[in-house]
Amino acid sequence: MENLAEYLNNGVETLVKQALRAAFKNPLETAFILRYMSASRRAAKRRLRAEKEGTHIPAFLIASIASQCNLSCAGCYARANKSVGESACASQLSDSDWTRIFSEAEELGISFVLLAGGEPLMRKEVLEAAAGFPDIVFPVFTNGTMLDDDMLKLFHKNRNLVPVLSLEGDRQQTDARRGRGVYTELVCAMEAMKAKGILFGASITVTRENLMSVTAPAYIRDLRELGCKIVLFVEYVPVADTPGTTAPDMSDRQTLQARQDRLRDRFDDMLFVAFPGDEEEAGGCLAAGRGFFHISPTGDAEPCPFSPFSDTSLKTCSIKDALKSPLFRKLELGGYLAGEHLGGCALFAREKEIREL
Repeated sequence: MENLAEYLNNGVETLVKQALRAAFKNPLETAFILRYMSASRRAAKRRLRAEKEGTHIPAFLIASIASQCNLSCAGCYARANKSVGESACASQLSDSDWTRIFSEAEELGISFVLLAGGEPLMRKEVLEAAAGFPDIVFPVFTNGTMLDDDMLKLFHKNRNLVPVLSLEGDRQQTDARRGRGVYTELVCAMEAMKAKGILFGASITVTRENLMSVTAPAYIRDLRELGCKIVLFVEYVPVADTPGTTAPDMSDRQTLQARQDRLRDRFDDMLFVAFPGDEEEAGGCLAAGRGFFHISPTGDAEPCPFSPFSDTSLKTCSIKDALKSPLFRKLELGGYLAGEHLGGCALFAREKEIREL
C-alpha cells in the first residue's frame, strides 16, 4: 500500500499548509502549526519506513473517548450502536488506557487522532492527557454545550486540541435534530472562542435536504464571522430511524465536491474538509486501517464509527496489533471497502455481510 501511504502523507501535508493559512492572523496558532509541521513530516517518515518494512500505519485515528452524552440527538449513530449508555459506561477505557494509546499513536507516526464520543468534553482527564502529546493534533468533536471557562482555558493553553462544534445547518436545522436552544448555545461558544483567539471548526452533517444550504457562500460567511476557520462536511449515514433517502448519493457527493472547491477559492482563509472525501482517488474507503480505524469507548478496534464490528480490543493489545485485525484484512481483501454507496459509509449498507465474517 505504498501508493496509499504517499497519498495520505501528501494529504496530511496539504491539510497542515491550509491550516497555517487559516491561522495566519493568529500568532499563537501560527507558532504551534509551524512546530507541528516539522512533527508531521517526521511522522510521515516513520509511516513510510514502516510501510517498507511491511506494516501500513494510517495517518488518522478516530477515538470515541466518552460513553456518555448530555444530549439525545435524533439519528445519533453512537446511541444506535449502543456505544453510549450505562452498559458502555461501566466498561469504558480508563484515563491511563487512553494515555497509553496516544503514546503508541505518537510512536507509530499517527498525525491526527479525532476525539469523539458520546460527548468528549465529559472526559476532561483524557483531554488533558491528549494535550501532553503535542506532535499529534486532536480535533475534539463536541456538541458545544459544555464549553465552560475551564474548557476554554484548556483549549487556549493546548493548541494541539482543536474544538470542532457539531452543526446541522441553521438554527431550525440544528435545533430540530439536537434540541431546542442548542444552536444559540453553539453561537455563544463560537463567540467565546473567537474572543480568546482559539482556532476552532464546525462539523456539518450533510444530507440531501441541506446540501445546498450548508454549502452556500452566505452560510459559510456567517460561520467565518463567528470565528470559525475549519469546516468539515460529514456525509450523513442513516443509522437510526430516519429515511435512507436523506443520505447523499454519488451525484450529491459530486455536487458537494464541486461546491466545496468553489468555497475554497472564495474563502481562502478557511480550511474545508469532506468526510469520507474522494474515495475514488484513494482507491476505496479509508476505513479498517487503510487511512484510519475507530476505537470505541470500550476499546474495540472497529473499521469505522458507522461499522461497529470488532474482533480485537485495545484493552489487551496495541494499536500495531489491532491493525493486523483479521476482520480488517477480510474487509480489504473481500472488496468491502470499494464501490458506490449511499451516504458517508461504504460498510453501513453491508452490515449483514460483515456480521457474518
